Amino acid sequence: MVTTLLDPEQTTKDDLAALYRARWNNELDLRSLKSSMQMRELRCKTPESVRKEVWAHVLAYNLLRTVMAQAAARHRVAPRTISFTGAMQTLEAFQPLLELGATQDAASRLRLCHDLLDAVATHRVGDRPDRSEPRLKKRRRNHYGWLTKPRAEMKRMMAKGVSKNYVPFVEKTEARLYFFHG
Repeated sequence: MVTTLLDPEQTTKDDLAALYRARWNNELDLRSLKSSMQMRELRCKTPESVRKEVWAHVLAYNLLRTVMAQAAARHRVAPRTISFTGAMQTLEAFQPLLELGATQDAASRLRLCHDLLDAVATHRVGDRPDRSEPRLKKRRRNHYGWLTKPRAEMKRMMAKGVSKNYVPFVEKTEARLYFFHG
């Protein structure tokens, strides 16, 4: 780790280690937003819409972290020991029950919320002190090109058997047409 904090009297190595751990948690939070919440690519076209899209993701992220914090408090564990992806999947699984719960009495809704928090707390991550990971990409993305022309035009090209897209790792005899028919 590189730092400009050079005075050992002012900043101890334990302080630097704590800063590094905080930075690592920030990296994990960004990964959760980008990968788990599918914010890797923004879909909006205008700057204002992009801002709204980012804020919607941040809001959803904070709401999920709030549920995780409530589950952690209920089970007396640290919030960072609960899996973000597991919590998100649990919340999605409970969604139909939560929608039905809106029509039930207060005691039933409270019991449902407690069941949700208990289920969220079961998804734990391992103890990872002083974890260090390589900064490399784990997986390649797909090898298909972008849809750069109107869909109807691409379909006409498919019907004619014309494909200018090169698909790596596929023999030339197989690479003619790789389009999704659906």
